[in-house]
Amino acid sequence: MKPLKVSEINHYIKRMFNSDMILSNVQIEGEISNFKRHYSGHLYFVLKDEKSRIRCIMFKNDAEKCNMNIVDGQKVIANGYVSVYEKGGEYQLYVKNLIDKGIGELYKTFEELKNRLESQGIFDLEFKKTIPFIPNKIGVVTSATGAAIRDIITVIRRRYPSCNILIYPSLVQGNNAPKNIIDGLLYLDNREDIDLIIMGRGGGSLEELFAFNDEKLARTIFQLNTPIISAVGHETDFTIADFVSDLRAPTPSAAAEMAVPNIKNLSDELVNRYKRLENFYEQLLKFKIKELKFFSNSLKYNNPIFKIKDKKQELDMIFKDICNTINNRVNENLNRLNKLEKKLQILNPLASLDRGHSIILDKSGYMIKSIKDISIDDQINIIMKDGILKVTVNEKNLEESIDGYK
Repeated sequence: MKPLKVSEINHYIKRMFNSDMILSNVQIEGEISNFKRHYSGHLYFVLKDEKSRIRCIMFKNDAEKCNMNIVDGQKVIANGYVSVYEKGGEYQLYVKNLIDKGIGELYKTFEELKNRLESQGIFDLEFKKTIPFIPNKIGVVTSATGAAIRDIITVIRRRYPSCNILIYPSLVQGNNAPKNIIDGLLYLDNREDIDLIIMGRGGGSLEELFAFNDEKLARTIFQLNTPIISAVGHETDFTIADFVSDLRAPTPSAAAEMAVPNIKNLSDELVNRYKRLENFYEQLLKFKIKELKFFSNSLKYNNPIFKIKDKKQELDMIFKDICNTINNRVNENLNRLNKLEKKLQILNPLASLDRGHSIILDKSGYMIKSIKDISIDDQINIIMKDGILKVTVNEKNLEESIDGYK
């Protein structure tokens, strides 16, 4: 028999599926998990029960007719047909319609634990520790073989190469995963050289991520002394670990982005700050030089020596003004004195002596103005131009005139 190509056998299997009456129109009850809405409008998810699971797709035309708010953990009845995706060699349920059957047990468990821990305040912002800006060493708790660890290492090495990374390999799903993750967190938290812990894994269904919904794990995270970033699943996936951690990252790559700064940005910022500091220093230097010149001029202006010189000059001017004032006053007084002297000379009785007049005084020195003031035998003094005559009155004639003048 001639061997078949892969595409031929897949095509044959698809024909068998399509010809089966049951598979061509089937209703399947299960719990939605790993739900994704593609940008094209198609819906991708998994239907599961306690024992098995099946991949499902719902094309855009059918999805637009569905009025349900589809979430992980939701119990539904899916109506459609089972066929084979030839390119991938996978069979899947092509869903035409969905009927809501309620939230699944895992989702109920998740919500109950979330509400209980939230009521206890474990998720409160006041308990969140600050993520260090530049950690020297980061501890990572995740699977050693998954894509998450590769993404974390790649991003950290690219953004901040000098940061050290310590990996604690751990299970990230299954019954033993919570204890394994707890052991890793406690080990890293007890080390003094760990500045930050990243805990997480890649995307998956609700049950695959359920190890991070463990209560003991949540309480362990809450009691850690080291800041921790939770990076579980994709952006639309939320776990209890996300709520209790100090910071939640939508993906492991995003956690690495949040954990360390970009060395290029730091370098650019350092250059910019240096330029700003340099400009500030130059401006400050210019200002201080101007200020120094101002103080120098002020010091010169207020210098005691200059003050003394100025005061000396001012004193000279004042002295000169005083001298001028004195001279003016002296000259004024001299002029006045001269005028008074002239007046005195005019009024001075002695001045008439030069003209032949004389002054008669009694023996007491009083001027005799009238003959009536003289008696016979009185001693009188006659002051003349060139001397004084002492005479005795022998006779006086009241009515007798001189040269015809009385």
